[in-house]
Amino acid sequence: MNPSPDRRTELLAAGAAVVSVVLWASAFVSIRSAGAAYTPGALALGRLASGALALGAFCVVRRTGWPPRAAWPGILVSGVVWFGFYMVALNWAEQRVDAGTAALVVNVGPILIALLGNRLLGDPMPPRLLAGMAVSFAGAVTVGLSMSGDGGSSVLGVVVCLLAAVAYAVGVVAQKPALGSGSPLQVTAFGCLVGAVGCLPFAGQLAREVGEAPVSATLNMVYLGVFPTALAFTTWAYALARTTAGRMGATTYAVPALVVLMSWLLLGEVPGPVTLAGGLLCLAGVAVSRSRQRARAADVPARTGADGPPPSDGEARLPSGGRE
Repeated sequence: MNPSPDRRTELLAAGAAVVSVVLWASAFVSIRSAGAAYTPGALALGRLASGALALGAFCVVRRTGWPPRAAWPGILVSGVVWFGFYMVALNWAEQRVDAGTAALVVNVGPILIALLGNRLLGDPMPPRLLAGMAVSFAGAVTVGLSMSGDGGSSVLGVVVCLLAAVAYAVGVVAQKPALGSGSPLQVTAFGCLVGAVGCLPFAGQLAREVGEAPVSATLNMVYLGVFPTALAFTTWAYALARTTAGRMGATTYAVPALVVLMSWLLLGEVPGPVTLAGGLLCLAGVAVSRSRQRARAADVPARTGADGPPPSDGEARLPSGGRE
C-alpha cells in the first residue's frame, strides 16, 4: 500500500532532517581538525566559499533563478546571522571549550527557536514538543557534564557558544518565512553567498593560512563547505519548509549523541556510560518531539469539512506555507 501524499511528504521531510543532523554532527569533528590550522574567521570563509561554489554550480545545472523579492529579507538575515556570524562564533568557541560543553550550550538554540517561532511565526507549542525538548535538553546537559570534567572550559568560550546558539535560533526563524516564497535551494544558496560576503574581511587570513595548513586541514575545510553546509543546509531548508521551526529545532538535539558516536569511531574517544545515557536521552527526546497524536485523527473528517475550523494548538500546523 502506497503512503498518502501527506504521509510521503512527512517521510521525505524527516529523511531530509536526518541528513542535516548527521552532517552537522560530523562538522564538530571536522572543525576540530581544521581549527588546528585555520583561525575561526578564515575557516568560516573557506567553508562558506566552498559551499557557495557547490550550491552555485547546482543552481546553474538546475537553472535556478534569483529568489523572489519577498524571500530576500529572510535570506539576508539568515545569511548574515546564521551562515556568517554563527560559523565564526562556533569555530572560535570550539578552540576554547570541549565538544561536550559546546554541544550543551549550543543546544539552548532549539528552545530559543521554539520560543521565537511561537512569538514571531505563530508556531504551535504542543505538549509533545515541550516534553521532547525537556527530555533532549536533559540529555544534552548529561552529555555536556560527562565530557566537561577536566575543567578546560573557559568562560569566554561558553559565552561565545551561547552567542552562537542565539544566532542559530534567529537564523532559523528568519529563514522560515523566506521558504514560503523561495525554494529551499534558492534560500540556501543565496544565504550561503551572503554569509561568504560577510566573511570577506577574513580573506587575507585565509590566503596566508592556506599556504601553511596541512592538506588534511584544507580538505576538512572543503568538506565542511560541501557537505555540512551546501548539502545539509539545503536538506534542512527542505524539511523546514514542511514543518514548524520548533519541531525542526528539537530535531537537532540528536547532534550531541551523534558527536559522541563519531568521536568514538573517528577519534578513538570511548564514551563513558553517563555520556551514552545522555545521548540516548537526546534521541528519545527527538522521537517524542517529532511524534504526533493520532488517536483523534480519524475523527477530524467527521467533525470538520473542507472549510472546517483550523487545528488546535496541540495539532500540527504551519504558519507560512507547506504542509506536514
